[in-house]
Amino acid sequence: MKIIILGAGQVGGTLAEHLAREENDITVVDTDGERLRELHTRLDIRTVVGPGSYPVVLRQAGCEDADMLIAVTSQDEVNMIACQVAHTLFRTPTKIARVRATAYLTRKGLFAHEAVPIDVLISPEQVVTDHIRRLIEHPGALQVLEFAGGLVQLVAVKAYYGGPLVGQDLGFLRRHMPSVDTRVAAIYRRNRPIIPRGDTVIEADDEVFFIAARRDIRAVMSELRRVDRDFRRVVIAGGGNIGERLAEHLEHSHQVKIIEHGLERCTVLSERLNRTVVLHGSATNKRLLEEENIEECDIFCALTNDDEVNIMSSMLAKRMGAKKVLTLINNAAYVDLVQGGEIDIAISPQQATIGSLLTHVRRGDIVNVHSLRRGAAEAIEAIAHGDTQSSKVVGRAIGEIDLPRGTTIGALVRGKEVLIAHDDVVVESGDHLILFVIDKRRIRDVERLFQVGLTFF
Repeated sequence: MKIIILGAGQVGGTLAEHLAREENDITVVDTDGERLRELHTRLDIRTVVGPGSYPVVLRQAGCEDADMLIAVTSQDEVNMIACQVAHTLFRTPTKIARVRATAYLTRKGLFAHEAVPIDVLISPEQVVTDHIRRLIEHPGALQVLEFAGGLVQLVAVKAYYGGPLVGQDLGFLRRHMPSVDTRVAAIYRRNRPIIPRGDTVIEADDEVFFIAARRDIRAVMSELRRVDRDFRRVVIAGGGNIGERLAEHLEHSHQVKIIEHGLERCTVLSERLNRTVVLHGSATNKRLLEEENIEECDIFCALTNDDEVNIMSSMLAKRMGAKKVLTLINNAAYVDLVQGGEIDIAISPQQATIGSLLTHVRRGDIVNVHSLRRGAAEAIEAIAHGDTQSSKVVGRAIGEIDLPRGTTIGALVRGKEVLIAHDDVVVESGDHLILFVIDKRRIRDVERLFQVGLTFF
C-alpha cells in the first residue's frame, strides 16, 4: 500500500517503523527536518519537509495516488484540514486522523463525508484510558485486550513461584479446570517466545498470554498466580486528559484521588469531577504522599506528560507502601528498563495507539489489531469469508489450517458464542478468529489466509 503519514513524532515514527517492515510504500511528512533525517537513515521510507495540510506539500508527498493518509501531527486542526484537502483535491480513498480535543469529538455529525471527511478517528487519550481501565478491572494482569465487542479477552500474566500451574504442562490446565475452556496463545520466557503445546511446562516468571471468554478470565488467572484483591483505592498522578478521563470512569466504583501540579487545572478538575478528591501538589513530594496515606493505596497511576516525574513518583509511591504502581512512559526505550522492578506495569501510549491504526492498514477483513511486546508480536481479530473453494480457512478444522510459522489461533466467535480453538473446531463463514502472531514478518501470510477471491489456489 502507498501510505502517507503526517507527523514524525512518537506515534508517526513508530507507525512508519511498523509499516516499513511490512514492505509498504511509506512517505512521512513533518516540519522537523532533523527528525525526518533521523527516520530516513533508519528506515526505507521517503520524507517530505513541510506543513502537512498544505496542498503543495501533500502533492509532493504523492497524495494523488496514495491509498491512505494517516494524519497524526500534534495539532488537531492540521490533521483535520489535511484530510479535507486530501479528500477535495486528491480523492484519497482512506483518511485517518488523530483528534484529541473533546470539543471536536463530542460534536455529532462533524466527522462525516459531507462535513470533515475523516474515515477513521483516533483518540490516543481514550485508547490509553481504556487500556488502563481494563488493567484496574483485572488486578494482577500485565495486559488485557478485548475482541469481538468484549466477548473474548486476551490476558498476559506473570506466573509466580508456588502457583498451581508452575511446573505443570499445559495439558494439566485442561484437566485441572474441566469446566473452564481456555487456551494459552503464547509464552514468553526470558523475553523469548515459546509456541505452546500440550507438553509445554510453565516455569516461574514466564509471561503467559491466555485467551478465554470474558466470564472465565478471573478463574484462569487464579490458576496462574495469586488472585490480587480488587483495587478500590486509586491515586492518579497527573490531571491531564488521561487522568481526568480515568477518574471520571472510576469515581463511582472506586475511591479516587488526583494529584495535579497546576492550580488552575485543579480548579477545572474539581468542577468537572463529582466524587474524586483533587489535590494540588507534586506527586514526587514525599510529605504529600504520607499525608494522603499512600501505604493504603491499591494502585498508584503515574499519568503526567513527563516520563521522569512518572518514573520517580511511581518508585517513591511503591517504596512508601502502594500495593501496585502503573506508569505511563512516552520514551519507548525506558519501558523495558523499568517494568518488572519497582514498577509493576509500564504503558507506552504509542504502542497502545498503534494497534488501532494498524487495524485499518491490514489487508483481508481484519477488524481488530493489538500491538504486543513493544511491537514484536500482534494479536489480530479477522473475519472468515467464502466457502471451501474460495477460502483457505472456511470449512476446515483448526488443526488442518496451514498457519504461518509462529502463529496460533486462540478462539473463534460465532454470533455471541465463544469457541476456544481446539484442533477439531471447524471454521464457518462469518466466524471471528483471534490469532496471536509472534513473528511480525509473517503478518502478510496471515492476511492472505483471510483474503477471498478467484486467485485462491
